[in-house]
Amino acid sequence: MLRFSWTHRKSNETVLIEANSRRSLIKTIRKRQATFLGHVMRREKLEHLITTGKLDGKRGRGKPREKMMDGLKRWLGSGSLTETMTAMGHRELWRNLISDASKHGTG
Repeated sequence: MLRFSWTHRKSNETVLIEANSRRSLIKTIRKRQATFLGHVMRREKLEHLITTGKLDGKRGRGKPREKMMDGLKRWLGSGSLTETMTAMGHRELWRNLISDASKHGTG
């Protein structure tokens, strides 16, 4: 384990560079989210309807919240939402897409 003196303050990025390491938690979280979402979408039950459908009611005020599907599409690097939805239906294609995105560290 590397030891660092408290007298010289360093940023997290500097420590990661000195330790020859990189951040991996966000990659793990995104991979697990994508795996779970693929599972939910293949079941085509209530969760699928909520994730893909529109809910009745008033429009929210202010800046729209980022949708889970938009963030996932950006991380995977896929062109459109329909491509992403099609890939979710095919388990092997979805696994390959997630694997490629986590290896290349997109987003």
